[in-house]
Amino acid sequence: MTISVTDIFSIGIGPSSSHTVGPMRAAKAFVESLPQDPAKVHIELRGSLSATGKGHATDRASILGLVGWTPMNVPEDVKPGPNDVIPAEGHITGPAGEMDYSIEFNNTPVPEHPNCLILSAWDAAGNVLAEGAEYFSVGGGFILSRAELDAEVASRDEVPAGVAAAHVEYRVPYEFTSGNELLQHCQDSGLSIWEVVAANEAVLHKDDGGLDAVYAHLDKVWDVMRECVTAGISHTGELPGGLRVPRRAPQVYRQLLERAEDRSCGFSAMEWVNLYALAVNEQNAAGGRVITAPTNGASGIIPAVLHYARDFRPDFTRTEARKYMLTAGAVGMIIKQNASISGAEVGCQGEVGSACSMAAAGLAEILGGTPAQVENAAEIALEHNLGLTCDPVGGLVQIPCIERNAIGAVKAINAARLALMGEGTHHVSLDDAVQTMAETGRDMLSKYKETSMGGLAKTLGLPVSQVNC
Repeated sequence: MTISVTDIFSIGIGPSSSHTVGPMRAAKAFVESLPQDPAKVHIELRGSLSATGKGHATDRASILGLVGWTPMNVPEDVKPGPNDVIPAEGHITGPAGEMDYSIEFNNTPVPEHPNCLILSAWDAAGNVLAEGAEYFSVGGGFILSRAELDAEVASRDEVPAGVAAAHVEYRVPYEFTSGNELLQHCQDSGLSIWEVVAANEAVLHKDDGGLDAVYAHLDKVWDVMRECVTAGISHTGELPGGLRVPRRAPQVYRQLLERAEDRSCGFSAMEWVNLYALAVNEQNAAGGRVITAPTNGASGIIPAVLHYARDFRPDFTRTEARKYMLTAGAVGMIIKQNASISGAEVGCQGEVGSACSMAAAGLAEILGGTPAQVENAAEIALEHNLGLTCDPVGGLVQIPCIERNAIGAVKAINAARLALMGEGTHHVSLDDAVQTMAETGRDMLSKYKETSMGGLAKTLGLPVSQVNC
């Protein structure tokens, strides 16, 4: 197991981890690989990055990455803004300098992956600095160069997709790539799932602060999650993009306050969970700062369930939040290594399904579940998202994405509570559900995998070109 929980939970901007966060990182990595600062860069977006690229702000993110911005440090209001039209050719300035750029959209995917950027660069005299460099956005903000993708394909058991090389050199004490292996470690060691992950994290980060640094990162993640909810219930108006989708979180928040009901139980609890998820995903849709958990399209589920835990447990502390995220991260690692967290690869079962499974596991952990019950919670949640398609209307992360996060958060809570009513024994394992998700994703038609060419996107008849940011 070489993926870190800090990789699973990263800080970025909306509306998409694979289409916004990943391309920004890829563009920055490309420029940094050049022998000198370029005067011009051409970006070709292929496959899903093209099909929904404008609605997902891939063009904006890519040119911002060219001039040194990262998903963590880019100001939310930096120009060009989330609602600005990005010309096919132009000039961009940022902390790393300035340059001319051109962007080309090509819906035909490359054979190896549906999310590909092809970049070329020239100096001021027109000399080629690099030509046809390929980068792949493989979900959750993870990126791979062509060489890294080829190495991953050649040796999948050694380096999981999108894993930073810095995490590979250390052998962790409890290596696992499956749910069964994780449960075996828990049985042999007597540790809970979060303790197994914490022990691994201490080794992975021994050169950059150890477990204290990991906990500091998770504390920051929890802070950003809460800030995102606060911002989401404060901003009114319509979301950018042309669909004229209104922000609902502020109105829902006012309605819940007027009722003055106990938010920790019954239908009131469910409505507060809905609010938390809506608030986060409306911020994401508007290009705000969110936690990639494990993706931006599904960024509302894990925070919403964690807020539920905060409201439900009178003794909730940061320690509980850390346990929740370490446990959820373990499930995310298993899914990423054996299937995918990318909507462009396996549909929304890989985004909302993964987040729902992770949240269910985290909640079961802090509610006192055994490792077997936690694994069962993750399995229940994932099993009942199998086959979920990714069909964003107009290429925007709004319909059905925002409401889908609210439904997914409530489903995660139900999965955790069902698992805690049992003893952890069940016919379908988490590994079975993950394998089924991978196979279903391979069989799913591309029009249902983040291209806006099928499903609700086709039924509503709103082509991407009419609603681009």
